[in-house]
Amino acid sequence: MSAVEICHLYISPGHNFVGHHGREPDEYSAIEVPMIECVAGRGIRGDRYFDFKGDYKGQITFFSLEVFDELCGALELHDCSPALVRRNVMTRDTDLNDLIGQDFEVQGVHFLGTQECAPCYWMDRAIAPGAEEFLKGRGGLRARILSDGELRSSATARHPERSEGPHLRSLRHAKRRV
Repeated sequence: MSAVEICHLYISPGHNFVGHHGREPDEYSAIEVPMIECVAGRGIRGDRYFDFKGDYKGQITFFSLEVFDELCGALELHDCSPALVRRNVMTRDTDLNDLIGQDFEVQGVHFLGTQECAPCYWMDRAIAPGAEEFLKGRGGLRARILSDGELRSSATARHPERSEGPHLRSLRHAKRRV
């Protein structure tokens, strides 16, 4: 995986969905950044999962842009940001499920693929109805960070407002009107 293209990198300062069962999500944007700092055993500096808990399986998450493109096509979504899936590293040309249980390296940083980053029911709200079902078996990869280092993206950052799904965007605007 060392030659994989990193198309986008995202961090978020807080949790929108984790720990929110039975109540409204928070409104922390997934912020696109040109570089992330990976800290072995701790996570991504500045991200909501940094020092989340000891030996956490999802210190960093990866997601395939091909899967995101298929999702948008299947749900007829237009002009959506890959930030909607709230994963950290967007890649191309890599079968992420092949990396489960594997040590791998990206841009000189070493990782251990721990498990699929399975979609949850919040995907239907963050993206669109049907997203959770569509992403089963291809929700991305959770990994542990085994060495310190930086990952760099080839992308130009998008405006944070565009990283919200249509449902959260309408919820935010509805709250402003109240």
